[in-house]
Amino acid sequence: MTARFQVTIDAHDSVRLADFWSNALGYIPEPPPEGFATWNDYWRDFGLTEEDLFEGTDSIVDPTGAGPRIWFHAVPEQKTCKNRLHFDLRVGGGRKISLQLRKERVEAEAARLVAIGATRLETWFEEGVDHYAVAMMDPEGNEFDVV
Repeated sequence: MTARFQVTIDAHDSVRLADFWSNALGYIPEPPPEGFATWNDYWRDFGLTEEDLFEGTDSIVDPTGAGPRIWFHAVPEQKTCKNRLHFDLRVGGGRKISLQLRKERVEAEAARLVAIGATRLETWFEEGVDHYAVAMMDPEGNEFDVV
């Protein structure tokens, strides 16, 4: 039996990261559970107090249902070290696509992500090597790659 899983990412501003990553991945904010108009209604029913609630959504889902749920777990501290796990956003099309076209696709996606809050770190390209990627950071400094 395969296990279903979610990806959990610590976040200082969980709503901001959920918004960034839903745009980056083509995900959507997770709707509240059936029978509840809002997530806060759900959490009140769960037993949380008003001081534990916040406006916005801290989880996102793949609208097709194929990808995992991603939850941005609110924590008080900022990120302090390199990720041990990161996303590779595969937009280039793979080695069946010309390197030039892959570069164009990667650069277009990197520019789109910068426009929504990412920071570009470095380009991974070496003449004669059939690979092109851009290393980036999300708004809280979590590293990821566009390949």
